[in-house]
Amino acid sequence: MDIIRVEHLTKKFIIYEKESGLKGVMKSFFNAKRIEKTAVDDVNFTIKQGEIVGYIGPNGAGKSTTIKILTGILTPTSGSVEVDGLIPYQKRTQNAKKIGVVFGQRTQLWWDLPLNESFSVLKEIYQISDTDYQERMAYFEGLFGLSEYMKQPVRQLSLGQRMKADIVASMLHNPKLLFLDEPTIGLDVIAKENIRKTIKDLNQKYNTTVILTTHDLSDIESLCDRILLIDKGKIIYDGDLERIKASYGSKKIITFELKSITNIDKIDVSTFLKKDPDFIHTVKDNTLNITFNKQKLDIKDIINSVLSAADVIDIDISDDHLENIIKAIYTHGVK
Repeated sequence: MDIIRVEHLTKKFIIYEKESGLKGVMKSFFNAKRIEKTAVDDVNFTIKQGEIVGYIGPNGAGKSTTIKILTGILTPTSGSVEVDGLIPYQKRTQNAKKIGVVFGQRTQLWWDLPLNESFSVLKEIYQISDTDYQERMAYFEGLFGLSEYMKQPVRQLSLGQRMKADIVASMLHNPKLLFLDEPTIGLDVIAKENIRKTIKDLNQKYNTTVILTTHDLSDIESLCDRILLIDKGKIIYDGDLERIKASYGSKKIITFELKSITNIDKIDVSTFLKKDPDFIHTVKDNTLNITFNKQKLDIKDIINSVLSAADVIDIDISDDHLENIIKAIYTHGVK
């Protein structure tokens, strides 16, 4: 069942270009240059109930505009949008009851209230029954250990604690759909892992649909089976992670831990460069990193060359980082 259906979605904004200087400011009062900017350009996609989808793209690509339309904040210029059978910008109140939103750089909690009072206010706003509220708070207590800081004002919480609290606030009313905008921004490794585990758990326990926008591609790899890539207002890729890696991830990375680098110059680099001009090898602190195109060079040949030239302690072979694959798609386009 599709919980989101977007067809030919377009959103245009009118901006006014002003000239610099006092003369330019005065002139703009009467004759400012009017520019039409297309933020979202004929976008089409559907999302099924229970999916976790990564919605990613560079700054200004149209991600936030799309999310604001889906949450009912903005009205599209043309096209149609349905969220669980509702047109969000026409039924904002009804739509708000079905969704949860977490913005990594903002909070929906009351800054000076103790955390437990913020949750109590939200309980009344969403008209959550006492039984449901107690059950959900017990569940989140088990995940986050909220009791340690429930009586602290929100302004005194650490960033990690506040992010956990914001996720709880967004999930108190058990929404069908959760929008997460940079949910792990600024967090340490352990806090990030806890947030990711929670999102997975919520998805499995409640079949919550999650749309994740982030610049941290580790979040995408940890959580999402499917990604939507948007660039300059257009969807340029819609599919699963494995397919994008298979289609665009032609590079491999081999890391050698060496006992010494004494004979490292004996590696037959020139031969490899003739076959693969993008062949890269770097040495740092007795570690040799080699990046190459697996369609042009054989892993076995590279390993044999290094083993014959150096005393190797350990070898690690991995695919190219997702971040590099995404950059390549933005730079060179879809194949």
